Amino acid sequence: MGGEGTISIQTRKFMYNSLLGRKQFVIELTHTKRGTIPKAEIRTKLAEMYKVQDENTISVFGFRNQFGGGKIIGFGLIYDDLAQAKKIEPRYRLVRLGLTNKKESNRKQLKERKNRQKKYRGLAKIKGPQKKKAEK
Repeated sequence: MGGEGTISIQTRKFMYNSLLGRKQFVIELTHTKRGTIPKAEIRTKLAEMYKVQDENTISVFGFRNQFGGGKIIGFGLIYDDLAQAKKIEPRYRLVRLGLTNKKESNRKQLKERKNRQKKYRGLAKIKGPQKKKAEK
């Protein structure tokens, strides 16, 4: 769909969480003549609303479209600074924002390692297989 149509952003249940150093709130989007709004666009509009310099401190997620369209409800967080966001946000959300890289691993190797460890108990799992000494 095109970029035409209007978007209205309202926040509800707004609160400041001083322990986590962030503002948290429910986002209500109403839009006309338009499909689902990209999260990047929502983040820029929230940055304008709350006068945030760095958009990377804003995290939005959990959006649900209301049946019939025209309304979307989700959740948003605005961290005090980028260091706080990197410390508290889950890794997968940081990857979505481009703040960290996805950890690439070989699934088959991980599964083989797990199955090899099933044969041992306790600390032997950490140390790995130990060969028995040959008796003379």
